[in-house]
Amino acid sequence: MWRDEAHVLDMLIYARHAVEFNRDGELERFVSDPQRQLATRYALQVIGEAASRVSPEYRSVHPEIPWDRIVGLRHRLVHDYPRIELPKIWAVVDGQLQSLIAQLERLALPEAP
Repeated sequence: MWRDEAHVLDMLIYARHAVEFNRDGELERFVSDPQRQLATRYALQVIGEAASRVSPEYRSVHPEIPWDRIVGLRHRLVHDYPRIELPKIWAVVDGQLQSLIAQLERLALPEAP
């Protein structure tokens, strides 16, 4: 089970990185900055890879995490990279990562008794 927790922590760390890379919150800056795009895409790939390594048992206990969608995004970024639309990546970063971070924090950083 410790491996699952380590993978969840990796997901949290890289989700925070992706948000930090884009802290100004502007699609135009994201689209015009190849470095920011690459850093963000890499962070999303790591999140997806870590999610794919979480055991089925752990996933079933935590259905609130969209495991399959996260892994699916990773596969698209890696295998279908020429057809990735930057506004769609931006929508993930701007619209979905904050809630994922909150969910992962509850799993990776439980409050001490």
